Amino acid sequence: MNHPPVVLPRLTAMVRQAVPRLLEAVVAPLAVFYAAFGLLGETGALVAVASWVYLGVAWRLVRRTRVPATMIVAAVAITARTVVALWTGNITFYLIQPEVGTICLSMVFLASVRLNKPMVQKLTLDYIHLPQAVLKHERMRKFFARITLLWGFVLLTNSTVSIWLAIHQTLGTYFLMRTSAVAAISGLAIAFSLWAFKRVLRRLHHAPA
Repeated sequence: MNHPPVVLPRLTAMVRQAVPRLLEAVVAPLAVFYAAFGLLGETGALVAVASWVYLGVAWRLVRRTRVPATMIVAAVAITARTVVALWTGNITFYLIQPEVGTICLSMVFLASVRLNKPMVQKLTLDYIHLPQAVLKHERMRKFFARITLLWGFVLLTNSTVSIWLAIHQTLGTYFLMRTSAVAAISGLAIAFSLWAFKRVLRRLHHAPA
């Protein structure tokens, strides 16, 4: 008896869902920061990025649509980062703070493998339903453990590179090199994760229960 087939959402459908959030959460704040930095300086750029996040929350409240929990967390985080940066007068603290949080998150990913509760599995189940028979299969359990390890080290690498650039490079060089490095590392990790996921599912379709 074979395991029941698992149907993945089309890649184009996932991209259509992800692109608007990516533009709003990553690309737009970066563009706002660059534009405001050239016109208003460091302080103006910090205030402008915070204002962008607040406007996103306010727009949803006015339209009476649900405000995502991630946006609320982002608003709280950006407020704390902006206050610390303005208080210290050093923008490096503004750049480093989220990277410290990412390092902590990478430790959670790595620890979850040790505890036999890989984080990638929990995140995957938020978007894709997998039958219990599939989740309990040895190949699938090994897959989630290995991919969680991969992403733990990806997050750690991205943060380490970002912190080094923030300390040793100018602001313009930091944004250019950090964006390029993080995009390249994360892009490769995403492509490999999707390929490995489809590969293990194909093998499960032909494996005995």
